[in-house]
Amino acid sequence: MFDLTFTVVDAYGATTPLTLAIDQAVVAGWTGRDPVARDKHIAELEAIGIARPATTPIYYRVSARRLTTEDEIEVCGGDSSGEVEFVLIGWQRRIFVGLGSDHTDRKVESYSVTVSKQMCDKPIASTLWELEEVIDHWDRLILRAHAWIGGKRELYQEGTLDAMLPVSELLARGFPDGKLPDGCAMFGGTFAAKGGIRPASRFEFELEDPVLKRSIRHAYDVIELPVRG
Repeated sequence: MFDLTFTVVDAYGATTPLTLAIDQAVVAGWTGRDPVARDKHIAELEAIGIARPATTPIYYRVSARRLTTEDEIEVCGGDSSGEVEFVLIGWQRRIFVGLGSDHTDRKVESYSVTVSKQMCDKPIASTLWELEEVIDHWDRLILRAHAWIGGKRELYQEGTLDAMLPVSELLARGFPDGKLPDGCAMFGGTFAAKGGIRPASRFEFELEDPVLKRSIRHAYDVIELPVRG
């Protein structure tokens, strides 16, 4: 268990600091509502040698200490990449909505998805919203990511959450009582990358609420460490 400090922003823009003790981290995969779009992403990963998942959706456990609100991460070599995802955090019978990047080592992913999820830090934004403030227009929320590749900023991912399983179904499939435990942070799935999965030197991502006209944003630099053998 370790503490992360966030700022909760309400629908009127008021802010409240909140320090949460996080003791579980879960990465939900293959959470697409549309089986055609889901299979497109599966095929995208198969093209780079990654096997199909055993189930859809599937819930991978990773170390909670992989979560970070810092603005840079260090990775081994040049085979990793980010994925924008919404994040749900349970705390005292409440659920908060945040934003994260499931940064993953793609070379390791080709032989073990579970191990690959543990290889890289998972950057998350320090801003949270209350789920109850957005649940009635959840499907209209937008996830978006830009990647810096070869010195150029490119739109990497974009889509609305109506493409993902509803929150209630995501929780019902992943937890015995359908409730997110206190101190559990769950990444909720992602969209196919525009132009294919590829590494970037910087990853910028956001969760936009077009109804309440606000966004959660975060960005991080990717520092490649040399692989000596």
